[in-house]
Amino acid sequence: MEQSASEKRMQSRTDLVEDLMGRFPHVPREAVIKEDLLRGGLAFDESALTDNENGDVKPKSYFIFSFDHRTLPELGEAALRRPPEEIVLLGGPYDLRRTVVSVRTNPDSPYRVKAGEDGQLKLFLDGRPIADVGLPPMPDYYRHTLANGKQVMEVAPTIQWGYLVYLTVYRVCQYFGASEECQYCDINHNFRQHKAAGRPYTGVKPVEEVLEALEIIDKYDTAKASQAYTLTGGSVTRKVDGLAEADFYGRYAQAIEERFPGRWIGKVVAQALPRADVQRFHDYGVRIYHPNFEVWDKRLFELYCPGKERYVGREEWHRRILESAEVFGPRNVIPNFVAGVEMAEPFGFRTVDEAIESTTEGLQYFMSRGILPRFTTWCPEPTTPLGRTNPQGAPLEYHIRLLEAYRATMEANGLSSPPGYGPAGAGRAVFSVSSFMDSLPAED
Repeated sequence: MEQSASEKRMQSRTDLVEDLMGRFPHVPREAVIKEDLLRGGLAFDESALTDNENGDVKPKSYFIFSFDHRTLPELGEAALRRPPEEIVLLGGPYDLRRTVVSVRTNPDSPYRVKAGEDGQLKLFLDGRPIADVGLPPMPDYYRHTLANGKQVMEVAPTIQWGYLVYLTVYRVCQYFGASEECQYCDINHNFRQHKAAGRPYTGVKPVEEVLEALEIIDKYDTAKASQAYTLTGGSVTRKVDGLAEADFYGRYAQAIEERFPGRWIGKVVAQALPRADVQRFHDYGVRIYHPNFEVWDKRLFELYCPGKERYVGREEWHRRILESAEVFGPRNVIPNFVAGVEMAEPFGFRTVDEAIESTTEGLQYFMSRGILPRFTTWCPEPTTPLGRTNPQGAPLEYHIRLLEAYRATMEANGLSSPPGYGPAGAGRAVFSVSSFMDSLPAED
């Protein structure tokens, strides 16, 4: 991957970050720091790690992917005492507004969380404190277990500072092996590494266990901080529990909506399915549909998503996304893409200009039809093909310019921030795995 011009000039990560803040002043500086943390990870002093489920800090749940730059055996103490699920940044020399960041552990990162001279946790960059760090408190509902002893954190973890209940009800993917797995995705390895470590990590979560965990959340989440749930997991190309994908995931939504009508916004992440299956999702009670298109470029989709290309195909995938808008309404169809894989070696774009041009073409394709994609900042996990060949991820300049292009395309098409993601705006956003919500205008 060719470095951006900025990265070639810069002598330190601080220089790079401050250069981009200066060159893109209309992109919130909070987003510059957040994107850098998401693409490259951060390290933790042992004193900043959690006491797992027995402590006062909400630990990282590994809710679907590892989102780490090392495997569990390589994380040392951080594999035994988990880092927090997320951190919140505030203040410091950049006067950061409150910024929620998903934790992606990298022992070699120039960013480190440790106590400052005053004893309070701070984020250090190149050895210099740049922000105060807040840790997510252990929610009351995590302190209770199901009747069978399982933890709520294992069955129904919450992310985005408690806004979203993340229900990975199928922990593996039926796109399996080098000829089918998405080349940036470690869902199958993440399942294997947690099982090997002896952690509870249920392959298929029984419906009744999910309902029991949600009852605990509903009872103890008295502030109603949790406002949405996402049903997700690996792709189903055959069947699970005798059910094809729409009915397998849909049965959870149906049970949740019958037991807790209107308590949460129901979302599902699944493949781009035929219209009849999409209609069943809606009939089951799902209100937001995420048929992720992963990467826009045709050649890269075929290379990076070989299973999806083989079973569905890029053109059919896109046709189904557009068709699903007729069922859910365009605003409620929100396909994700993995921001940064466009520049992954050896097949990706060589320059930031080319990558942004391609991705913006995809944004315009969907946004001109009223569909507002969102994105996750690519974490190059080390057990994936693209992670092994691109341990540094994509250039930070790409991520900053993507935020600029995303907002410009959205506004040019008269769209506003999507539903089911909490508040927009720097200092307000809770969406933690990219900065797209931090970079959008705040709305009442």
